[in-house]
Amino acid sequence: MLTGKQKRFLRSKAHHLNPIFQVGKGGVNENMTKQVGEALEARELLKVTVLQNCDEDRDTVAEQLVKGTKAELVQVIGNIIVLYKESIENKQIELP
Repeated sequence: MLTGKQKRFLRSKAHHLNPIFQVGKGGVNENMTKQVGEALEARELLKVTVLQNCDEDRDTVAEQLVKGTKAELVQVIGNIIVLYKESIENKQIELP
């Protein structure tokens, strides 16, 4: 579980990142969850965009991604979801 200070730190780190994944009409499926999990292992911090044609709302999408990847939800702002998961082999971010 992330503290407020850690979330603030991660938000500042994520500000400059571009979204890697887009959730569209198909919603969140098993394949997408697997790919997001692999990207989190490589990068630790990433952004996901929820497109306008997505049937589910952004909070539901965020919840599904967090459950599927066992990541931490840093922030949902607009249609952007920021996720963090500490990497096992490729640790880059040192939390305060």
